Amino acid sequence: MKEGTWIRLLIVALPAGLLLMGVGAIVNSTFYREESDLDPTEAIRLETAGLKRRPVSRDDLATSLDTLATRIGERHLGNPDQLERAAVWIESSLSGANMGYLVERQIYEAGGHEVRNLIAELPGRERRDEIIVVGAHYDTVAGSPGANDNGTGVAALLSLARAFAGDQQTRTIRFVAFVNEAPPYFKTESMGSLVYAKACRSRGEKIVAMISMVMLGESTDAKSMISFVGNDDSQFFADSARTAFVRATKIPTADNGFPLDGPGERASGHESFGQLGYPAVMVTATAAPAADAIDLENLESVTRGLKAVIDTWANP
Repeated sequence: MKEGTWIRLLIVALPAGLLLMGVGAIVNSTFYREESDLDPTEAIRLETAGLKRRPVSRDDLATSLDTLATRIGERHLGNPDQLERAAVWIESSLSGANMGYLVERQIYEAGGHEVRNLIAELPGRERRDEIIVVGAHYDTVAGSPGANDNGTGVAALLSLARAFAGDQQTRTIRFVAFVNEAPPYFKTESMGSLVYAKACRSRGEKIVAMISMVMLGESTDAKSMISFVGNDDSQFFADSARTAFVRATKIPTADNGFPLDGPGERASGHESFGQLGYPAVMVTATAAPAADAIDLENLESVTRGLKAVIDTWANP
C-alpha cells in the first residue's frame, strides 16, 4: 500500500477511534456510575467493618443494657442531658473503630431542643434500592431507667448491626435508632419514627419492610411469648417473620399479635411507617418482666431469631 494511502487512513481512523472511545466512556459512566461512584471507599469500609463482625452474644447484650439502664438511665427530653448521652453512645457504638458504619444524623427540633435519629446503613448488592429498616427507640418514659422499654430493643439493634457488619446482603439494611417514641411524643408529629418515615417517603425510597423492636424482655410467666404485629397490608411480613423466627429459636411465639389499639397497645415505630404506606411489623414480648428484670439468655435467643428474620427479608 502506498504511503499516501496509509496517511489518509490514519487521518480518518484516528479521530474515529478517539470518538468511539469517548462514546464508550460516556456510556460506561452513565450506566455504571451507580455501582462504582456512589462511594469510592465503600469496598474498603465494608472489608474493614467485616473484621469487627461477630455473632449475637449475651455479653454484648448485657453490656448494652448496663450502659443504657444503669450508667445512663432515664433518657427523654425532660432529662435532655441523659438523652444526649444515649445518642452519643449509640452513634459511637455503630461507627468508626467499633462497627465501621457511617452513621447519619437526622436532626430536628422538639420541645425546644435538638434531637436526632441515628441511621447506619449496610448497602445491598443486587437490589440495593430495596431497603429493610430495622428500628428501635432509645428514649424512655419518665421515671424509668428503661432496661426493657426500650433498652432491650436498642441492645438487640446494636447486636444485629454488629452481626451484619460488612456482610452485604441482597437488599440494603438500615439500622435506625429512633428518638421521641415514648409519651408524650408517641403519636405526635415529633415522634422520631414518623419524622424519619416521612423523610423516606419524600425521597421516594423503596422500603420493602420495616421491623420495630420494642420491649423484648420476657416475663418468667409461662404465658409470655414473642408476638409479631402488623396491619392488614403488613400481614405477609408478620407471618414470614414469625416463620423465620420459629425456625431459628425455641422461644414461643403468639399465633396472632394483640390489637394495635386498646389495653395491649405498645409504643412502636411500625405504625409510623404504616401511615406512610410502608409494610411494617412490631416485634415484642406479650408480657413484660417485673421491675425490668431481663432474662439475658432469653434475650439472646430472641435476638438470634430476629437475625434470621432479617436474613430472610434481606435475601428474597
